[in-house]
Amino acid sequence: MARSKPDMIKGTLDMLILKILSLEPMHGWGICERIQGISSDALRVNQGSLYASLHRLTREGWIRSEWRVTENSRKARYYALTRAGEKQLGLETDRWHRLSAAVHDILATT
Repeated sequence: MARSKPDMIKGTLDMLILKILSLEPMHGWGICERIQGISSDALRVNQGSLYASLHRLTREGWIRSEWRVTENSRKARYYALTRAGEKQLGLETDRWHRLSAAVHDILATT
């Protein structure tokens, strides 16, 4: 039986959130929308997983948050990358490139 949607590799969501927040501060729903849009709907983020990651990233000091008013005049918590988060994003990106290259090498083996 084929899977209907791909599973995210553990830790990938944290890295994607850090990358999205490196572009600009954003509220939770906006983060989900941006990931979904950039991935052409290949990646969809569960709200529970998103907020668990946001709390974890905040505890680690990689992001910070503040309450702001959205473009729709609603109050929302906006998240932004910290300097420590920028550094962590660099580390995670390097790890991801090494992992994906290793997987590619295995799949390309004849």
